Amino acid sequence: MSAGHVVVVGASVGGSRVAAALREAGHTGGITLVDPDPDAPYDRPPLSKQILAGDWEAGRASLGDPAQWDAGRRVAAATGLDTAGRRLRLDDGTLLGYDRLVLACGASPRLLPGMPRGGVHVLRTLADCHGLRADLDRVGDGRLVVVGGGFIGAEVASTARARGADVTVVEALPAPLSGLLGQQVAAELALLHADNGVRLLTGAQVASLVGEPSVTGVALTDGRVLPADAVVVGIGVRPDTGWLRTGSGIALDTDGGVLCDEYGAADAARTVYAVGDVARRYDPLLGRHLRVEHWTSAVGQADAVARSIAGPGPVAYEDDFFVWSDQYGGKITLLGRPGPDDEATVVRADAPRRRFAVAYRRGDRLAAVLTVNWPKALVVARRAMAAPGAADDVVAAWKAL
Repeated sequence: MSAGHVVVVGASVGGSRVAAALREAGHTGGITLVDPDPDAPYDRPPLSKQILAGDWEAGRASLGDPAQWDAGRRVAAATGLDTAGRRLRLDDGTLLGYDRLVLACGASPRLLPGMPRGGVHVLRTLADCHGLRADLDRVGDGRLVVVGGGFIGAEVASTARARGADVTVVEALPAPLSGLLGQQVAAELALLHADNGVRLLTGAQVASLVGEPSVTGVALTDGRVLPADAVVVGIGVRPDTGWLRTGSGIALDTDGGVLCDEYGAADAARTVYAVGDVARRYDPLLGRHLRVEHWTSAVGQADAVARSIAGPGPVAYEDDFFVWSDQYGGKITLLGRPGPDDEATVVRADAPRRRFAVAYRRGDRLAAVLTVNWPKALVVARRAMAAPGAADDVVAAWKAL
């Protein structure tokens, strides 16, 4: 049981989960959450789906009763860190002492040249969601261009299409997520857009935004101009760690990720930890550092770090890499990390809408699984991945469903 003061920088899912898990693990000392977002801690997945669609009020995404955070919450930005003196500097000039510090400061969306301007949006915060939803109300059945076909871009396209917008997705890769899933599987997954009336342009690069003071189009490098009443940019994120680059003593990678050991510790004394989007954690099984930008990883890392702080010794987090995405009324899941040399076997179900599963095999073993609108296939795959199982056995089981 620990009783020191823990400061958590960042109040999104990773930071909030650290605070909650510390209490669950028996920590009796003070906990302070530091975050510049004025909204009480909230979950982010509903921002591109239920809240953006207007199906939920924002309060349904709250990470607990807002009153529970008030006493230990500072609406401020971290601007500097003195690890030797264990002090965190805030943008109001305050120096906040700590016994343990957890960096859960998240990431900021990458921008296109010419941003910001009217009608152009990113989606990271609740305020972003409210702004985009207001613009979708204005656009109605007008033209929305989504730049970036990853999970966030696809979810926004799905939600906007369900609201009646005319949606075009612009993707620089040959198929969205082809770097993760492989070209064959990514091309199959991309057909979900066409199934639901969304235009997908692949291998397309954005040259500039058109229109002042509000956007009227998106110019591509091949000379085409896509008319747009609104634009959403989802081209990745950068860790919010610029304030750590000078004088903090915390090692960062070239992209700004915090280099951590397998326990999430960023210093030898294990007084500073990192979780979520900012953590580039060492994976002893892979023998390298990884930075994972997914909800399940942030929660798992937060639980492990909280137990390391509150318990008698460090706790490592073993990431099974599970990702899900809700699109077009269905669910996509990815369990495990496909490798570039893995062989992919696709099994399609007989169903009125697109439903399939993919087994990624490494030798004869099952390395990763993608399922699309097929919950039973995911159940089979989870059992096989836990065993671990042979890829041929999983494929045979899917065909028998």
